[in-house]
Amino acid sequence: MSDFLDVLAADAKATVNESYYDNLPKTVPVKASMRKAILQAKTAAVITEIKGASPSKGTIRQSFKPNEVAQSMMRGGAVGISVLTEPKHFSGSLGNIRRVREAIGLPVLMKDIVVSPVQLEAASKVGANVVLLIQAVFDRGYCSFELSEMVAKAHSNNLEVLLETHNQHEFLRAVETNADLVGINNRNLGTLKVDLDVTKNVLANCNRNSKVVVSESGVNTAEDLRCLRECGAQAFLVGSSVMLAPDVEAKVKELVNA
Repeated sequence: MSDFLDVLAADAKATVNESYYDNLPKTVPVKASMRKAILQAKTAAVITEIKGASPSKGTIRQSFKPNEVAQSMMRGGAVGISVLTEPKHFSGSLGNIRRVREAIGLPVLMKDIVVSPVQLEAASKVGANVVLLIQAVFDRGYCSFELSEMVAKAHSNNLEVLLETHNQHEFLRAVETNADLVGINNRNLGTLKVDLDVTKNVLANCNRNSKVVVSESGVNTAEDLRCLRECGAQAFLVGSSVMLAPDVEAKVKELVNA
């Protein structure tokens, strides 16, 4: 049965074919490790996300300057910044990630639907330190390369890998890979609804194999974050609730100090 990931992956392949990721000017790189930042965090390891829209919420924030938002997130205590670059469903922009890279020294994650090595090369050029790969994209054959090959290609481009999973079956295989971080997305790709118990159930029944685990989606309050931390998540990817906040810096501080 198909779900929204099938739509995203098909559109991602079209975006690659439209040369969206080609001929990018190279940004001056900043060496920064998301994994190290998470492990060394003295407070809650919050990765905040810059995005203007999402399929579930529509427009989230209009007319914002990504560099200024990133600086507010950094002042709030984020350990890293995720930037949406997928253009069709999330109003993402490769230009946004370049602007963020030039504004901060934190680790930067390129958040996209990766189906081609071309996107890994683009991530490196625009200054990302980490790239998102999705286990299910490879399980469903949307990439012509094996997951292990794409992880290796990411590493050869000086990129860490956050490998996203959605259930126990995917998680068990993800922790056996060479990915630097393993994510658990609390959003159901069939319904787009969020359930924080996804992280709880996966970590209660699966060996993490010493991987650093990032819980993704659905963190709105400090209490949400505390619940996920008690389940065993070590970092928290937070987008909409921060981008919707009138005071981005204050919202990040609230979560970081949970």
